[in-house]
Amino acid sequence: QVQLQESGPGLVNPSQTLSLTCTVSGGSITSGTYIWSWIRQPPGRELEWIGNLAYSGSTLYNSSLKNRTSIFMDTSKNQFTLRLNSATPEDTAVYYCAARRGRFLVGATKRSEYDYWGQGTQVTVSS
Repeated sequence: QVQLQESGPGLVNPSQTLSLTCTVSGGSITSGTYIWSWIRQPPGRELEWIGNLAYSGSTLYNSSLKNRTSIFMDTSKNQFTLRLNSATPEDTAVYYCAARRGRFLVGATKRSEYDYWGQGTQVTVSS
C-alpha cells in the first residue's frame, strides 16, 4: 500500500516560490510502477493537473503552468518536490500529490484516475 504525504508552507508571499514536498512510503519512486503527479484544486473550482514525474526523472507539465513549474525527485529520501515560481493569489489552492499507473503523457484530472492520493495541503498566496 503506497502512502503519500504533502508538506510545505501554508502561506506564500506573492512573487515568491511555492515549494511542496511529497514523501512516499510503501513503494519506491524509482520502481517504475507509478507515475507521480501534482494536482491542485483552487477554491470553488475543479481539480487542475500540474505535472507528472516518471521514475526516470522525466517530467511533463501543464502547458498553462509550464514556464513556472518544476518537479523533481530526491531518491535518497523517496520524495518528490513541486516548485512553482512567481506565485500569485490565483495559485491559492489545496495541493495534492498522487500516484497512478498508465500513460505518462497524460495529464489526469479525475480522482478516479489515480491509485493513491495524499491528504492534500492548503496553500494560500497572500501578503
